[in-house]
Amino acid sequence: MELAQSPQGTDQRLRGEGEAEGLTLGVEEEFLLVDPVTWQVTPLAEAVVEAVPAPLRRFVQRELLATQVEIATPICYDLPQLSDWVRRLRVTVAAAAERAGCRLVAAGTGLLKDPGVVPLTVGPRYAWIRDQFGALADVQGLCACHVHVGVSDRELAVQVSNHVRPWLPVLHAMSANSPYADGRETGYASWRSVLWTRRPTAGPPPWLQSAAHFDRTVDDLVESEVMLDQRMLFWYVRLSAVYPTIEFRVGDVCLSVDDTVLIAALSRALVRTAVRCIRAGCLAPDVDDQILSAAHWRAARFGLEGAGFDVAARRLRPSWDLVRALLEHVRPVLEEDGDMSTVQKLCAGLRNTGSGAHRQRGALIVGKDFRSVVHYLVGETLGSASDEKLGIDYEPVTERSRMSEPLL
Repeated sequence: MELAQSPQGTDQRLRGEGEAEGLTLGVEEEFLLVDPVTWQVTPLAEAVVEAVPAPLRRFVQRELLATQVEIATPICYDLPQLSDWVRRLRVTVAAAAERAGCRLVAAGTGLLKDPGVVPLTVGPRYAWIRDQFGALADVQGLCACHVHVGVSDRELAVQVSNHVRPWLPVLHAMSANSPYADGRETGYASWRSVLWTRRPTAGPPPWLQSAAHFDRTVDDLVESEVMLDQRMLFWYVRLSAVYPTIEFRVGDVCLSVDDTVLIAALSRALVRTAVRCIRAGCLAPDVDDQILSAAHWRAARFGLEGAGFDVAARRLRPSWDLVRALLEHVRPVLEEDGDMSTVQKLCAGLRNTGSGAHRQRGALIVGKDFRSVVHYLVGETLGSASDEKLGIDYEPVTERSRMSEPLL
């Protein structure tokens, strides 16, 4: 994700020395593909990607399993631009899925009973994953949301990671969207994250001393053969292996566009707040790894609808109290960037509707199976996008919109 030249009308602070750090952002979202009759996952990723209009195909790619596709926005400079891109790409891929004979679903896990071994996407990388991890790859598809925030200085990015890691459980709870899996209620708000942490490099990041410390850790993990390369470092926040960004990887794919924009806005605000703290000489809190893991477990188990663990105060608190604490922490940068009113509105909407997990549970019709929930999710994935928008004309990708290659 390159820091491209600011297009006309973009925030002028990009021109100031050092101000670009933490300003740009982009989002990756993974989705399941389901059959419109059985509502079971279906391995049609190849057909869906091919059905995407050529001008936008570079923003869509295959994922680990043939039951998944991923969208990746270009670099964005403000929340309206990000919202427009996420909505446009969701509508585009949903239309492509219909042409390929399936539907697009924003859920962290496959809801219906596991159909058996799902085919992996063809390629040497995916074959290595199958050979190395065995049955860990035998899932219907685990779908996440990743947020990239531009930080070009690797030493600074490592320190940003240290500063934001205590707040990651709050984002974890806010994005929870996988209470059902394999035809059963899991009892968790984010079952995807529980399954994901079975991988040896998944979970909260350690406290890092420097970029050299990060590089040594990556080299040792590659040498141990628990990962093929840095792209398989699945920490909840990490330095990107490809772009000059810090990448948040803690959340389930969000049910709505608004939820995605909210998580992205707070991720960027955390980075910008951290950069200011670092430049002011503030040290990052060295939260114990085990305590942080416990906070993440509670976020996965109870989401927004229960109590989370405050790693600073070392006590349980209602999850929404932790959200309010996060908002206060990042308020100065939200107000300066003009994002405060938008974030407050999105938070109010999330408070009114509940998390994605809560909405999924509310969609389960008494006496019905989980197919009713899948049907609900198909509609909510597009949200306010009308059926007419599925037939939109796909305008060419201009030089102004071609700000980066898709985020990997």
